[in-house]
Amino acid sequence: MNEVQAWLASLLVLSGAVISLLGAIGVLRLPDSYSRMHAASKAGVLGAVLLLGAVALASSGELALEAFLGLLILLASAPLAAHAIARAAHRAGIRPTLGHLGDELEQRNRGGE
Repeated sequence: MNEVQAWLASLLVLSGAVISLLGAIGVLRLPDSYSRMHAASKAGVLGAVLLLGAVALASSGELALEAFLGLLILLASAPLAAHAIARAAHRAGIRPTLGHLGDELEQRNRGGE
């Protein structure tokens, strides 16, 4: 591995760690479960993608296929899982902290009043 690859892999690890940290702070600071789940899923996936990219780069391509497959699984499963959890929470009666737009899903379920 040359020096440029080492610096780029280090930059990817650092940026992935910072984004994951911001997601963890979002989980602690945001007001309701929906916002927390959004922060965890989006920032967690982006941080993991950057870390997997660093692994592929730092291994000089030896682990690139494994990192790429992990990336595909993560990108396919995280949004689906977050949506399913949010939908289940809404059906269980956990209501979001609403802003001025209201709860669109509730309005659709009532018939678009």
